[in-house]
Amino acid sequence: MFRLQGSKTLAVDLTGDAVKAKNGSMVAYDGRMAFKKMSGGGEGLRGMVTRRLTGEQMVMMEVKGEGTCYFADRASEINLVSLHGETLYVESSNLLATDAGLRTGTTFTGLRGGASGNGLFTTTVEGTGRAAIMSDGSAVVLRVTPQYPLNVDPGAYIAHQGRLQQHFQSGVNFRTLMGEGSGESFQIRFEGDGLVYVQPSERNTVGGDV
Repeated sequence: MFRLQGSKTLAVDLTGDAVKAKNGSMVAYDGRMAFKKMSGGGEGLRGMVTRRLTGEQMVMMEVKGEGTCYFADRASEINLVSLHGETLYVESSNLLATDAGLRTGTTFTGLRGGASGNGLFTTTVEGTGRAAIMSDGSAVVLRVTPQYPLNVDPGAYIAHQGRLQQHFQSGVNFRTLMGEGSGESFQIRFEGDGLVYVQPSERNTVGGDV
């Protein structure tokens, strides 16, 4: 069971089952646990090939046993996401942990996938269960509907889920409109029906200073 201890620590109660988490993110545990390092960026041969092509650096570990594990990473804020047979798309640096039964992989998303500077792919989490994602500051969850599409600064993007189409647009961003930008600038436009998670802090992106 996933639960938050405050807003920056994830507690996972295990009863003989397992959890997958970002390597090095466990800060404490009680009970009896076994640990196994896993390859990131997807499972199996396809994941290995994708990592070689994209330089994806997500490394995860599997923790199995009985007791409670506590996870945190750089005092980041944590959000819990429930999946019901759907897919969560998340920047690899923002993924903290998933239920062991959820499948992780990578998918090509065009230039938007390069928001974190890790290549043109983004991490996928599929199935039924819970995932924990991180943000620099308290994340905002924004609803997208067919009537109300959403434009997002790629540096603030964390993740999305639902039936969404995304388009990477160049030429204008929020700082450019305020006269503070320089060079090429970008936006991500989401259309359809779903949720988008954004953080109140911007990472460096392939578009430079956005």
